[in-house]
Amino acid sequence: MPGPGRSWRPFRAVAGWTLRDGRSDLVAGLTLAAITIPEQMATARLGGFAPEIGFFAFVAAALAFAVFGAHRLLSVGADSTITPIFAGGLALLAAAGSPHYAALAAALALMVGLIVCCGGVFRLGWIADLLSVPVTTGFLAGIAVHIAVSQLPGLLGLPAQDGSTPQRIAETVAQLGQVNPWSAALGIGVFLAVFGAERISPRIPGALIGLVAATAAVVAFGLENRGVAVLGPLPGGLPQPALPAVDFDELRRLVSLALIVALVVMVQTAATSRSFPPQSGAPPALNRDFIGVGAGSILSGLFGAFPVNASPPRTATVAETGGRSQVAGLVAAAIVLALALLGGGLLSHVPHAALAGVLVFVAQRVVRVPTFVAVYHQAPGEFALILATAVAIVVLPIQAGVAVGIGLSLLHGIWAITRAQPIEFEKVPQTSIWWPPAAGSHGETLPGVAVIAFQAPLSFLNAGTFEAGIGRLIDARRDALRLVILEASSIIEIDYSAARSLAGVIAQCRVADITFAIARLESVRAQQALSRFGILAQIGPDHVFHSVDEAVRALAGPPPDPAPGAGHASASP
Repeated sequence: MPGPGRSWRPFRAVAGWTLRDGRSDLVAGLTLAAITIPEQMATARLGGFAPEIGFFAFVAAALAFAVFGAHRLLSVGADSTITPIFAGGLALLAAAGSPHYAALAAALALMVGLIVCCGGVFRLGWIADLLSVPVTTGFLAGIAVHIAVSQLPGLLGLPAQDGSTPQRIAETVAQLGQVNPWSAALGIGVFLAVFGAERISPRIPGALIGLVAATAAVVAFGLENRGVAVLGPLPGGLPQPALPAVDFDELRRLVSLALIVALVVMVQTAATSRSFPPQSGAPPALNRDFIGVGAGSILSGLFGAFPVNASPPRTATVAETGGRSQVAGLVAAAIVLALALLGGGLLSHVPHAALAGVLVFVAQRVVRVPTFVAVYHQAPGEFALILATAVAIVVLPIQAGVAVGIGLSLLHGIWAITRAQPIEFEKVPQTSIWWPPAAGSHGETLPGVAVIAFQAPLSFLNAGTFEAGIGRLIDARRDALRLVILEASSIIEIDYSAARSLAGVIAQCRVADITFAIARLESVRAQQALSRFGILAQIGPDHVFHSVDEAVRALAGPPPDPAPGAGHASASP
């Protein structure tokens, strides 16, 4: 693992590269380019941009990540996960495809890049865990529906449609009688080519093969004259770096969209980095990867493109083809840049339906069917989160749907914390272990002693439940109770509100002439809180113990021998 001084040096993702790595990176780079070219063109069109803008976004992202990122295999560029989100938001401010729309997209890329970079600089990698697996699964399912619905008209040769996703579905169904069979054949053919190639081997560039075959068919059979729409000539030349012409009021209106896109970028970047851990066995350098991906969006915005993201499928391609470093990404970027500058004529006959076929394939790939099935069988309550998030993203404006998904994820986490209740532990016979009561076990209790646990962080979210629950346990045995021990091994944090509730419990014990002690408070943060909030002074340092048995011996005397024939619990720590 690099030392603190070296961890922030540039080109960390190519450090130690030798000529022996060159062949592997060259093969990986060529394969990555073959997969990237059609994907970046299709994703750019998904966002309402000219295809070459997708090329510039990929080149900027690959270069920036090679300089500032840490992961040796991570591929960054235009991404179909975030493109529908920011395209939907930008469409509310400007007409898709207009110069103003492009300027807003570039400004958004700068804002997203700065937010993601700040997330790395200030080590906010934990933000990536704010979206639970069910919410992320529902989010991706909703995005998949957006992509498929937006691309069906192009795939079928129908006019482009506006409006909400349900409106687009209705319009597409109403226009099915106007389907262009040639466009439909090309689009479905490309979809099947990509699908079949991936089933055989992910190394086969099915999208590129399908795109070349569809383009050749357009030229050979004159399909433009049969109503098949094509890209047309693409302008050559590299755009000049510049700040987008956007005023302050427009920047202010982009803030909420930038925050949502940045969160999704951080979540996907973290998930991708963790899915392909370093071969050294060291943990992924998430914060440094955030800086690399954020820098990619900034450079993309300066060249007039849009926000970029880490790509799990492209990263998998680099890994599966033997890539060793970000040199593979730079090789792919060089090929893509050459095509953008010199290959405008080659791409002019690419049919829209072919790009739509690529995106429809991407849409079905992002739906996590195994996760759907697993959550449905193992956690039906959380399956409702999948459905709610997916429906919100499909029915609402997409940025609002994403915000709902984020809110549901946070509420789910809060709900889990608030469910915690105080539990009275039992002693496992003939051991020093205190354990929650379980069906079929026969634990011991000690006369006049209650060992109570609270298995969650102690915070304002559950402080009332904590105080009320322990109060009920005390009231139920008030006459016989002499000692209450809080088994605190699961309490990793105590905030101000919780400290007040804990003080209330201690005061209640004191009024009832009950001794209060704390055992197994293992969290350093919680120990510091105990002192900071005056709880330690309230009960005294001699009432904080390393184990429950230690507290019992010190405050209640030696426990009596178990009665003959007492049952034995089957629990274990």
